[in-house]
Amino acid sequence: MDFGITLKPDLEPGRLVALTRQAEAAGFGYGWIFDSHVLWQEPYPLLTLMALHTERMRLGTCVTNPATRDPSVTASVLATLNVISGGRMDLGIGRGDSARRVLGQPPTTLAQLGAAVRIIGDLASGRPTDYDGAQIRFDWARGRLPVWIAGYGPRALRLAGQLADGVILQFADPDLIRWSLGFVREGAVAANRDPAAIKVMAAAPVWVADDLAVARDRVRWFPALVANHVVDLIARYDPAELPQALTAYVRDRTGYDYRHHAAVGSDNAGFVANEVVDRFCIVGPVEEHRRRLSELAAAGVDQFNIYLMSGDEEATLDVYGREIVPALAGGGRAAGAGG
Repeated sequence: MDFGITLKPDLEPGRLVALTRQAEAAGFGYGWIFDSHVLWQEPYPLLTLMALHTERMRLGTCVTNPATRDPSVTASVLATLNVISGGRMDLGIGRGDSARRVLGQPPTTLAQLGAAVRIIGDLASGRPTDYDGAQIRFDWARGRLPVWIAGYGPRALRLAGQLADGVILQFADPDLIRWSLGFVREGAVAANRDPAAIKVMAAAPVWVADDLAVARDRVRWFPALVANHVVDLIARYDPAELPQALTAYVRDRTGYDYRHHAAVGSDNAGFVANEVVDRFCIVGPVEEHRRRLSELAAAGVDQFNIYLMSGDEEATLDVYGREIVPALAGGGRAAGAGG
């Protein structure tokens, strides 16, 4: 299993760089950053700093979207960062949540997402592409940009199987991972692709502690964040098509304040029960983290991406680097590296 971190772009730049370097030294192969330009700082200058202060770690957005950022601009930024980093960039992309909703806009369509993936992939690799009827190309772009698609519903997951190098699943529940991967495989087979070639990321916060009450409260914000996507799914699918383990917990959700998006202790998380926290996140002593990560690996997860924003980030990296990553890392090979 590979390991990654995702940082929220509200950190002082020097601390962001220090955390990224600490993660690389601890054996983490990926460094990701949120993209929500109204709520937080602009991610791309921060990714540039991360690139300049690391040597091996692959870096990227987790996740951007095809509406607040024009696909040709995203392609140009990441292709430029590929030059700066020596080819270590990845694209994480989805339909858009906070970056869109704080502007009063809904997530984009899957058709827009699929078109953006094609355009960005072509341009960042130096290939010509059709852009609204015009043929354009970045003559200066080199290498390849691996693409990870984030999704929850069957159609988005099938799209990931059809187009992406990897899929981003925002929960640490092995049963939900298996359910999701069934649709990824369907999409891959329909596109004559090898499902085994598609990398699988599980992304979630963690908290290492013997005191479960404290641990749960540090990460309770995360199932509340996921609930935004789940509510969107319920509006678009017959409930019978979706697992109860994904949908039942949002019944008592009354609303969501994006001003406190991904914030520890926010009232947004008041409806989230302990059982949901325990399934969606990883909390408890070191032995429990190892057990849960082994379950995720058995379910098909290639990369566990820690949403490193629950507090005491340095201590989390320290304990993972000493006691968890060495026991589970698969040689440090980053998915997508080398094409």
